Amino acid sequence: AGMAVRVSVLPSPRCLFDDPVQIRVAGLQPQQAVTLRASLVDESGELFQAHALYRAGSSGELDLSHSPAVGGSYLGVEPMGLLWALQSKTPYKRLAKRNVLTPFCVDLEVYEGHGDMSRLLGKCTNERWFLGEGVKRISVREGRLKATLFLPPGPGPFPGLIDLYGSGGGLIEYRASLLASRGFVTLALAYMAFEDIPAVPQVLELSYFEEAVNFLQKQQQVKDTGIGVLGLSKGGDLALSMATFLPGIKAAVSISGSSFNSFIPLKGDGFTIPVHPYDLGRMKISDEPGIVDFSDVIDDHTDPATWDCRIPVERSLAKFLFLSGLNDMNWKSDLYCRDAVQRLRQHGREVEFYSYSGAGHLLEPPYLPLCRVSVHRALGMLVHWGGQWREHAKAQEDAWRRIQAFFWQHL
Repeated sequence: AGMAVRVSVLPSPRCLFDDPVQIRVAGLQPQQAVTLRASLVDESGELFQAHALYRAGSSGELDLSHSPAVGGSYLGVEPMGLLWALQSKTPYKRLAKRNVLTPFCVDLEVYEGHGDMSRLLGKCTNERWFLGEGVKRISVREGRLKATLFLPPGPGPFPGLIDLYGSGGGLIEYRASLLASRGFVTLALAYMAFEDIPAVPQVLELSYFEEAVNFLQKQQQVKDTGIGVLGLSKGGDLALSMATFLPGIKAAVSISGSSFNSFIPLKGDGFTIPVHPYDLGRMKISDEPGIVDFSDVIDDHTDPATWDCRIPVERSLAKFLFLSGLNDMNWKSDLYCRDAVQRLRQHGREVEFYSYSGAGHLLEPPYLPLCRVSVHRALGMLVHWGGQWREHAKAQEDAWRRIQAFFWQHL
């Protein structure tokens, strides 16, 4: 009998999604074999789970920051493994937060033994929020803008950021809301597949993104030292274009992006950057049936015939940070990053560049689990994103630190 088994999440069971926590179990028998399980139900009702096998220490305690998992979803000492190893029961689902005003609740349960999980010993819930205490969420429909503004509490002034997701489109808020919770005024901006913006616009207009910069610069809480822009995938090449053509942008981060204009022409003032040539006939169906490998559709970016599609980043006075995963199965992002980095360095520009072995295309805020395959909203097909669980999780933690440090330094 002894004392009841207690599961605790320290320093508090309520935290921001990107906060690491310490998961502890007390009241076990010395060396007792137990299974820990994490469960999370997303907003569409999809169940995500991870489990790991542990042995209690000599005092009947478990502390995931010291105790190694001996089996299950991961092995070894992984303090946050139960989160980053979460996997959907239905295959090919991506965990993403739609409504940032509610948390994800992660149920942590301890079961007897390493077998059938029939005897529950104890449990608790970790509430993980995407919006910090006092952060304001403001819907923006001004001029052509379709966006959401997040304001940290207090008068500021705070550095201002524009946050862009990829060609799946929509208005994605969870990264912007986390950045606002860390002290940035952040504007999450939709530019495809949202309200009356078509899924695949004929053309993207630089003036739309300029409107976003002007809107952000007008906000009282925003520092007047210039605006930052952060983009993933298609948002990455847009971030480079904004930093090149819009003088208000002082710092740009490209995650898994490219050095040329992809898939949709970009219309500026008196010029248009055409689409880098590609051929969907070069899509490959991967080993798993029905999953598309997209990585070879782009024409060779070193061929001078494609160079009018390049973004002339070397003209920009902004500071740049490039992040890519070496296991990106969707896009040769490392190769394309290297191209931009090389051009910037040849012109004596300051640039930081990190590539992560074992990381895939979707480098997200930390502890969001790896999504290796999911439906691409614009293509309507299952797409391979790449990544290996543990390496991808480590890359996300490191990238998140670097992104924030970079913006604090340059804004």
